[in-house]
Amino acid sequence: MDLSALGTETRNERTADLDRMPVGELLSVMNDEDRTVALAVRGALAEIGTAVEAITASLRRGGRLIYLGAGTSGRIGLLDAVECPPTFGTAPEQVVGLLSGGPGAFVVAVEGAEDEPERAAADLDGIGVDDRDTVVGLAASGRTPYVVGGLKHAAAKGATTVSVACNRDAVISRYADIPIEVPTGPEILTGSTRLKGGTAEKMVCNMLSTASMVRLGKVYGNLMVDVRASNEKLLDRARRMVVQATGADPDAAAEALRAAGGHAKTAIVMLLAHCTAEEAARRLEKAGGDTRTAVGQD
Repeated sequence: MDLSALGTETRNERTADLDRMPVGELLSVMNDEDRTVALAVRGALAEIGTAVEAITASLRRGGRLIYLGAGTSGRIGLLDAVECPPTFGTAPEQVVGLLSGGPGAFVVAVEGAEDEPERAAADLDGIGVDDRDTVVGLAASGRTPYVVGGLKHAAAKGATTVSVACNRDAVISRYADIPIEVPTGPEILTGSTRLKGGTAEKMVCNMLSTASMVRLGKVYGNLMVDVRASNEKLLDRARRMVVQATGADPDAAAEALRAAGGHAKTAIVMLLAHCTAEEAARRLEKAGGDTRTAVGQD
């Protein structure tokens, strides 16, 4: 494949003199280019929405959201995955990030690993990919062999497949049930897709995970009520959330939170439904974790 034909590999004429620009001008041009990324993502909202529905269905049936990528793309998927347990109270195995070259490649690049499609098949088999899962292949270029191999293998195992690329007519789109293409165009530094390409992929991953968790009832209003209060900052946030959601005074919110074992969602149901922690937990289980349903607001 002629990589020079890819939009992400094209030279940006606006920055042909990048090495001679004053810092202020360089940063201004960089900021102008970054502003185009959100518009590019907006053009793919329909496909992103379809992917959200697929991911939500996977998680509801006991499957997983599995990100798969190499280099910056893989790191972005892994970053999104590791943030889901503390933010949404998910089990660590529910949202997974697979990075070409293994976890160690997050901090030290493993050169050549992205060119081996069989590595992706082995990585997916290592976590037992099956037909309940949704696998999201991330590749700014849209042609990374590791991602192609992963999507093909995931499809053979019956998983739903999603691709995210920053070029049109991407190779990985051919191997995805739901192809997402966000053409970000030339980078200010030719070919450095950790810039606009990486930003676009981060935005798409943010949407995929956050919207899916909202659909699963992990959010009440705009509050992350399933947050794991594992440090003082998060404990304080949990207390404030209970106050904001219920209108209770801070002392009552803190007491409910203690009775709920630090789980903000349970404390909120306790206060809104005027029940014990045990009853609140039962209500939430019956409601599939949805707070509004558990307190009879639907």
